[in-house]
Amino acid sequence: MATVYHEVKTAADLAKEPEEYRTAVSKIVVSHAVNELYGAQVFDEPAIALAPTPYAKWLTCRIAMEEYHHHVRFKGLADEIGISPDATDPKNKKPLSIFGFQMKTWPEFCVIKMLADLAEILQVEDLLHCTFVPLRNIGRITMPEEKFHASFGKDFCTELCKTEEGRRQVQQAIDDYAPFLPQFFGASGSKNNEIYRRYGLKERKNEEMREDFLNRAHAVVAELGLRLPELKAA
Repeated sequence: MATVYHEVKTAADLAKEPEEYRTAVSKIVVSHAVNELYGAQVFDEPAIALAPTPYAKWLTCRIAMEEYHHHVRFKGLADEIGISPDATDPKNKKPLSIFGFQMKTWPEFCVIKMLADLAEILQVEDLLHCTFVPLRNIGRITMPEEKFHASFGKDFCTELCKTEEGRRQVQQAIDDYAPFLPQFFGASGSKNNEIYRRYGLKERKNEEMREDFLNRAHAVVAELGLRLPELKAA
């Protein structure tokens, strides 16, 4: 469990905290800002062209808009606490490995939303009681949108699975994309994670979050009558 630590209510208050706390907050904010932007660029916006109907395009446009807005929120907080603009540019910080997947099809996008956004829900869950209140507030605003994105993925995967070919494509997309997901939660025994938990910025170990995710992911995929491949922990 995270160590009890006092609330830090504003960006101005953050400046009064120990350097280790400030650095930890900065790392979390930068990671979210970079990855929300990169994900929108490589998955969500390109998926608009892949969407098969005007209705699907409309919802995909909404997702792209919201993912870009997630970046804007975290980038705004980064600016407020004095993080260099260069630090939140994906050109200067390597995004998460889950974005290395080369998405080419609509079923792949639906699976990405169903599983990757489920993983993001777990990450945001750990921000909901974060001791840095501005970060907690962003998590609370963002959570309903992340839940919508994951539901979108599941709903469209369910629709695709109504045909034999669609079911095959969804299963293939799961097999291809799922191996990227365990690394989303970072390494077991992470020093950064230990610091985050010490200051109450996160509540769970990386390995605990990964196990929780795999249990939820298995359940979601099983509801479709499909299978999640065996995945190796990072």
